[in-house]
Amino acid sequence: MKNYNLKKYCCILAISVFSFAQNSQAQQAELNILNQKRETQVRTGLKVLSSWSAANIIYGSIARNNNAGSTKYFHEMNVIFNGVTLGISALGYFTAKKTGELNLSESIKKQNQAERLFLFNAGLDLAYIAGGAYIKEKSYNSTKKPERLKGYGNSIMLQGAVLAVFDGVMYMIMRKNGKKMNALLENISFQNTGNGLGLAYSFH
Repeated sequence: MKNYNLKKYCCILAISVFSFAQNSQAQQAELNILNQKRETQVRTGLKVLSSWSAANIIYGSIARNNNAGSTKYFHEMNVIFNGVTLGISALGYFTAKKTGELNLSESIKKQNQAERLFLFNAGLDLAYIAGGAYIKEKSYNSTKKPERLKGYGNSIMLQGAVLAVFDGVMYMIMRKNGKKMNALLENISFQNTGNGLGLAYSFH
């Protein structure tokens, strides 16, 4: 009788271990897909931002020399602003190395970092817009190159608005990916198998 019970428990243990291994592999496969998707989305976003900045630099350099007054300074600031943006986005793109296989905890940590980064940047973009508006408003009461203040203010407001849209869209994309990752936690549960507790993983 004792030998029978021992064999029974060993059999249950073996089945539980096998089931856990299968569930872990399935979960890891889903994590790998989501992690790869996030990395691809970030790199694609940085490519789009770099292209926008490069186009602004080229057009702004030409337009600056063909205009005068506040419009000239508007294009001048576009070149300056996008020169900085291009450097940051290009650096981010080329330093965004592919990560190896991450477990659930590491994956969620990386995901949250990406979401917080774009959310923080969106807040910073709003500060740019406010700063640009302040500079433009200051131009109305300035006697020292008011055209430059007005042009710079308009440029900073525009570029800040573009970045706010970009970072806002990227945050929503990251958040959508994050929700799918968090759903993996909800799919894991402990169930009573009749012979004890077992780990269950449900697919949707």
